[in-house]
Amino acid sequence: MKQVRPYRGIEAADRVAQRRSQLLEAGLDLLGAEDAEVTVRAVCRSAGLAARYFYESFTDKDEFIGAVYDWVITEIATSTQAAVAEVPLAEQTAAGMANIVHLIAKDPRIGRLLFSVKLSNEVLARKRVESTALFAGLLGQHAEDALHLQENDYLRATSYFAVGGVTQTISAWLSGDVALSPEQLINQLRSMLDAVAGLRQPGS
Repeated sequence: MKQVRPYRGIEAADRVAQRRSQLLEAGLDLLGAEDAEVTVRAVCRSAGLAARYFYESFTDKDEFIGAVYDWVITEIATSTQAAVAEVPLAEQTAAGMANIVHLIAKDPRIGRLLFSVKLSNEVLARKRVESTALFAGLLGQHAEDALHLQENDYLRATSYFAVGGVTQTISAWLSGDVALSPEQLINQLRSMLDAVAGLRQPGS
């Protein structure tokens, strides 16, 4: 195998990773814009890269859109889990909601990508379903570990209900249908999730 020399002190694999990161950022810019059209040409122009560099990391536009979504969701899930782990049990719901709301308030692109009803295609629709399942699973695991609840279909149903409610509430907040400050929204989400956590499972 031919050895690829470092370019300006940067190894080949690192250069590929750097270009991929540039493309993902450009994708978030376009997907998070109000009316931008996502094309390979537009992504490369925004990233300042030639089209050949797009295809070294992604097969096509659909794979790219999915990668942008997964990248954002992974960042949110990781930072939210970290925020929850740093505080006592009584403060964990507020910490989780605060992390998500503050991320969206700081970077509106994230909110539009994840929650905007105006932004939709087959890839995003599928990814949003997958992310709902991911966060429902994380919430269910938290309930098992922190609240000592038993894993069953009642707990899974409650987790999906909670995640769906949070998603719709944040979507309404972003669209202006819910006129709350970020801190008011965090407190309201916390109150609603605490109420859901207090629901008793049948037979309990």
